[in-house]
Amino acid sequence: MVTQAGPSRARPLWVVCALGVLAVCMIAGLLDGAADISPWQVVLQIADWLPFTEVDSGLAPVEQGLLFELRLPRVLVAAVVGGLLAMAGAGYQGVFRNPLADPYLLGAAAGAGLAATAAIVLLPPMAVGVPVAAFVGAVGGVFLAYTLGNTAGRDGGTATLVLAGVAVTSFLTAIQTFVQQFKVEELQRIYSWILGDVGGGWDQFWLVLPYAAVSSVLLLLHGRLLDVLSVGDEEATSLGLRASRVRFLVLLAASLATAAAVAVSGLIGFVGIVVPHVVRRIAGGSYRIVLPLSMLGGAAFLVLADLVARTVIAPAELPIGVVTMFVGAPFFVLVLRMTRRAAL
Repeated sequence: MVTQAGPSRARPLWVVCALGVLAVCMIAGLLDGAADISPWQVVLQIADWLPFTEVDSGLAPVEQGLLFELRLPRVLVAAVVGGLLAMAGAGYQGVFRNPLADPYLLGAAAGAGLAATAAIVLLPPMAVGVPVAAFVGAVGGVFLAYTLGNTAGRDGGTATLVLAGVAVTSFLTAIQTFVQQFKVEELQRIYSWILGDVGGGWDQFWLVLPYAAVSSVLLLLHGRLLDVLSVGDEEATSLGLRASRVRFLVLLAASLATAAAVAVSGLIGFVGIVVPHVVRRIAGGSYRIVLPLSMLGGAAFLVLADLVARTVIAPAELPIGVVTMFVGAPFFVLVLRMTRRAAL
């Protein structure tokens, strides 16, 4: 069991450092583009946008519009999505007591993929059609897996939930593959969505923001309870904690966060595994520090991943999901090896 005193004392310092890293990453994301804008001009323009301040950044109206209408919403969407996925991953890992658990474990990705594919194939093009369908599909996939796990197992045991998630994921993925055959010409659009994109603009940002706020607050409020849950169900129960209730609430909040992220960005993998694990290695295992640092670290990580996606093959653009896979796949193997050694 992780000692809580150290992380508790260091918590403000870690949060301040993470906020600083996130701020630097976001400014770097705002700098990238065809127009040459200096970091100082970006900082001045951000200050000018703040309430009750008026600063001359020296940017022309066209450059200000480029910064505000294209770059800023993209950076903000990347930050929100990255924060949600990383914090949801930390929540799932706390519930299942496994560093290899990720936000897609209970079928959120498969449900979102099926619903988004159906929307692309069967519905006329609409601005909110695919995001809404993906959100509903992600929630539906998790609900199906959770219901199946509770029906098949006793008291919603974690092992039964994992098996239910695997079964639901396989089933929904099979249906998605079947639906794709109805419109082969739409495969490019489907795969583009699956590989992730955070360039949806302000509409996507305002769409995800309310769900991000609710799910983040719920997860952050359960940090201490996840610390208690980490000692095991029997010990947690002896301390007066209802383990099944905590698991349900954390999974509910983490699944809501995952569904919201997937709805506006597609299926971006490995954020929910890489970031929480790095946070634990740096700041300790208390979920009172892991959850907020995962949120900030995930935001910074995905902003940087998007920056790489925009620049590595410029003027073309690499799907952001490909960048996270390049980072996450080797990291996943490393975590797997470390987990195996710890078990020996």
